[in-house]
Amino acid sequence: MAVIPKPPLPPFTEATALQKVQAAEDAWNSRDPERVAQAYTPDSEWRNRDQFFSGRAAIVEFLRAKWQKEQAYRLRKTLWAFTENRIAVRFEYEWHDQGGQWFRSYGNEMWEFAANGLMQRRFASINDVMINAEDRKIL
Repeated sequence: MAVIPKPPLPPFTEATALQKVQAAEDAWNSRDPERVAQAYTPDSEWRNRDQFFSGRAAIVEFLRAKWQKEQAYRLRKTLWAFTENRIAVRFEYEWHDQGGQWFRSYGNEMWEFAANGLMQRRFASINDVMINAEDRKIL
């Protein structure tokens, strides 16, 4: 099966790095695990908090469980830095649990891309803070 490139391709400029960040934000806000997984290489390596896994099937499984727990999820990503095939972002997102408690999650991600523009490595560090519903800012 041929791999379809996912532009923009490395090496990144500021403009193309910003495009990658916006595309990732849009995909994650869709809360569609299959859509999100298509941006990653078939053997993509992930670290998310204390979980380590690889491959698109594991990404889809992880995201399904994530969005079952993190309801009404809304995310904002900001470009922090970039090089030829790497991008660093800071992000925050808001969500509530099944009991209705709201959280704001803050974090940083390090991304590494293959030549075809698919992300081959994603490492995320994330911290959660309980908030009141009236303190939400990502609507």
